Amino acid sequence: MKILYFYPENPLHKTQGNNARALALLEYFRNRNASVDFVGVATNTFTINEIDKLKEEKLISNGHLLPVFIRKKNQMRYFFCYSLPNKIGRKIGLFDRTRLGHVEAFNSILKKNQYDVILISYVYWAKLVKNSPNIKNAKLMIDTHDFLTSQLQEKKKFQLGRFFEKEIEILSLFDKILVISPEEKFLFSQFLTKETALATHALPQNYSSKTAHKYDLIYTASDNEHNIKSAKWFFSSVYPLLPKSIKILVVGKIGNYIDDFSNVEKINFIEDLNSVYSQSKIAICPMLSGTGVKIKVIEALSFGIPVVCNERGVDGLLNKTNNGCLVSDNENEFAAYINKLLIDENYYNKVSSQAITFFNAHHSIDANYSMLDKIFKL
Repeated sequence: MKILYFYPENPLHKTQGNNARALALLEYFRNRNASVDFVGVATNTFTINEIDKLKEEKLISNGHLLPVFIRKKNQMRYFFCYSLPNKIGRKIGLFDRTRLGHVEAFNSILKKNQYDVILISYVYWAKLVKNSPNIKNAKLMIDTHDFLTSQLQEKKKFQLGRFFEKEIEILSLFDKILVISPEEKFLFSQFLTKETALATHALPQNYSSKTAHKYDLIYTASDNEHNIKSAKWFFSSVYPLLPKSIKILVVGKIGNYIDDFSNVEKINFIEDLNSVYSQSKIAICPMLSGTGVKIKVIEALSFGIPVVCNERGVDGLLNKTNNGCLVSDNENEFAAYINKLLIDENYYNKVSSQAITFFNAHHSIDANYSMLDKIFKL
């Protein structure tokens, strides 16, 4: 099978959950001996060197980067070809991240090749294949990653009906819609006649690689608006209720929004997250808003690490209880869960065992690949 896979960012930057999902799909394709042509979007940090690394890992056969669009150098063209048509047609520009030259570059790749599957990541990029004369006999699939109408509800001029209708309209362009959570599968399947398939996140079983605890708590997050709000809640409301003797590790750009504390170590980027998960006792996932599966939760569960989180932290998990996660939106209860896991060894082992059982059933390589085989017919 020959697949064209569009994902805008660098899958090898593993500190973001969306990148981890993209990398997991590439690893699945490699395991099943599928030939993958990859297309991303060029940036200052995503260059041909990163494409070469993907090739070296044998994750892709060929790689392409859509060109960087510099708006300052193309202001007139941008206005007449992009901004003005959007205003006249009352288009919802938030659903489209393509820029001048992207569609043309993508179609030049399609024109030169024949694919069995064209897989697009995010509704934002559906325009790459909309009304394309170069699809040929390929099956069009989209990996939604998230329910975008919910993500955009804080934007100016948001209208629920109009935005949701637009999202469904875009998804209807595809032959198959991949979703990461059962909630999104239920929602989209109510309004789409096309097949909606659940494709959860897969990871190797990592609990056998755990070492002595260096960190009591680990918190990994990027710097999106949901994480920033949630991190501020945790460090202003929960952190004061915890012993100052515990060691906390924060990994990712979220650290730029957290004050300095004597017992908090911050690492902006780390090549191998497994190296710090294996040394951590408890994972936290403070999430007050946002949709979709939290990849950081699944990563922790793969190590048998109990997760303390808000209600949004278990979004997308097939089981909401007895899954290794302790859930509360109350700062006192949140802190109490952490403290109990730290001091009660029997309780810790019970929750850790639940994490391992849940992970094996739903997010192990074997469980996930069986599901993906049905979706891609590999």
